[in-house]
Amino acid sequence: MASKQSIISPWRKIYTIFLILFLCFFSYFIGRRQQQQPSTAPLRCTTVQNITITAKHNNYFPACGVEYSEYTPCEDTKRSLKFSRDRLIYRERHCPEKEEILKCRIPPPPGYRNPFSWPVSRDLAWYVNVPHKHLTVEKAVQNWIRYEGDTFRFPGGGTMFPDGADAYIDNIGKLINLKDGSIRTAIDTGCGVGSWGAYLLSRDIVTMSFAPRDTHEAQVQFALERGVPALIGILASKRLPYPSNAFDMAHCSRCLIPWPQYDGILLIEVDRVLRPGGYWILSGPPVNWKTHWKGWERTKEDLNSEQLAIEKVAKSLCWTKLVEDGDIAIWQKPINHFNCKLNRKITKNTPFCNAQDPDRAWYTDMQACLTHLPEVSNSKEIAGGKLARWPERLNAIPHRISRGTVKGVTEETFIHDSELWKKRLSYYRTINNQLSKPGRYRNFLDMNAFLGGFAAALVDDPVWVMNVVPVDVKVNTLGVIFDRGLIGSYQDWCEAMSTYPRTYDFIHADSIFSLYENRCEMEDILLEMDRILRPEGSVIFRENINILAKIKKITDKLNWSSQIVDHEDGPYHMEKLLFAVKNYWTAPPELSDQQQGSKAN
Repeated sequence: MASKQSIISPWRKIYTIFLILFLCFFSYFIGRRQQQQPSTAPLRCTTVQNITITAKHNNYFPACGVEYSEYTPCEDTKRSLKFSRDRLIYRERHCPEKEEILKCRIPPPPGYRNPFSWPVSRDLAWYVNVPHKHLTVEKAVQNWIRYEGDTFRFPGGGTMFPDGADAYIDNIGKLINLKDGSIRTAIDTGCGVGSWGAYLLSRDIVTMSFAPRDTHEAQVQFALERGVPALIGILASKRLPYPSNAFDMAHCSRCLIPWPQYDGILLIEVDRVLRPGGYWILSGPPVNWKTHWKGWERTKEDLNSEQLAIEKVAKSLCWTKLVEDGDIAIWQKPINHFNCKLNRKITKNTPFCNAQDPDRAWYTDMQACLTHLPEVSNSKEIAGGKLARWPERLNAIPHRISRGTVKGVTEETFIHDSELWKKRLSYYRTINNQLSKPGRYRNFLDMNAFLGGFAAALVDDPVWVMNVVPVDVKVNTLGVIFDRGLIGSYQDWCEAMSTYPRTYDFIHADSIFSLYENRCEMEDILLEMDRILRPEGSVIFRENINILAKIKKITDKLNWSSQIVDHEDGPYHMEKLLFAVKNYWTAPPELSDQQQGSKAN
């Protein structure tokens, strides 16, 4: 007879094997659950060794080579050299063809650190995040930027304001009123490191700063690292990606733009985006040339000729020169074209444009003609209506809506949208409690902003929002967003955005993938979102549950932590939310090119 022990042993072995399998499955299940949970605290646990492993994992998009850490697809310097240098066309947007699009994750530079929180970030940035010292040498005497140990310091200086942006803005404030809320939106052409816009924020003036990719190395990148609104851009042959009558103030401080050339077309474009009664501020050549001409290394005749040419273009636009005080000159756009049209009957000034949508501004050629302002009945009426002063302006019914110029959008639509986003933001804060912590996020992107309700609901938080109106939407609402005192841009999300990697802390994507379904690859849009999102940055997607399921499969391949949650109106709503966090990682310096990914085949 077999012993009792010999009979029991096989069953004990089976039981042991079953127990091991169960524990393995349970550990895997718990691991997956934890991976899918949204982060409620900074995720700093991923090490260089982890990234090496995930880069080899078949289920993840590989990391691009470290040489791509500052890759801006539509402003790639190698590609730009193929285009004409006439009118600086080669420095405009030129996006890669479909077969050139990278299918890998843009790596943060080795040692990347989360930026300083606002308002400390206005004055400090980590050197490892933007490792370029060129400006600290070139602009050393002008107080743009200083290298101090492992940080950059921004003293607030500029080429024409070495005493600091605050003192410079105070001088402007003595010439025009910056305190009464009538000036809320500004645009800074050739912005340097964004100090003018950075210091205007304390005066409740929000500035769209822009400069081309390589005029001075990494200038726009520095502005964004500081938590200041900025985009890569240039005044060349295409319209700026903003609607007409958008900005209360435009600024150029030695921005090196040839204003009188090409029949004044660049200044004509500034006129298009300026509001009725808006201001254009110019400091630097040729203003006050009698004092500075030797230092500028130009002849008196050359500088005088340039000044006269600028004055002529401004006059042809019916602008009034308000003042020239020291190094600052200020012109004002007329509040309407009532007298301007009368004058054109007897002069040969810049003609008015033929019928064309003045808000059309995506790959749209500039025109050497004056954009019409809304009609008025007398010379004292403000074209388009007088705007409320900030902050009342945020919630006042925009005149573009009350006049019926935005098809399908009524006053009731506007009021409902504003209340809806207050409710939705409150719900978002329950999903992500980091939204209620000042300083956790600074740079926000709303990929499909509609009327700017999401940004308006955030107005009391220490953040700024880039409100994007996709060029594919049926109704162009970007003008309404600017009327509210907010800022934004047009964008085709089948292409990359004109910004550096790691621009935004928080991205809001409402119905983007419904809008672009069957137009371009979902994974390409998500890879672009990964490029412009900072490590430990967050995303909220709003979509039909079927689309969200597809998005989640791709965000898992991006190594994001994510979770689908119910709609704010409850579990029986077909629209759901996907909350995601981009896990922290950096490019290990020792990885070879073969380990860091490749382009699409």
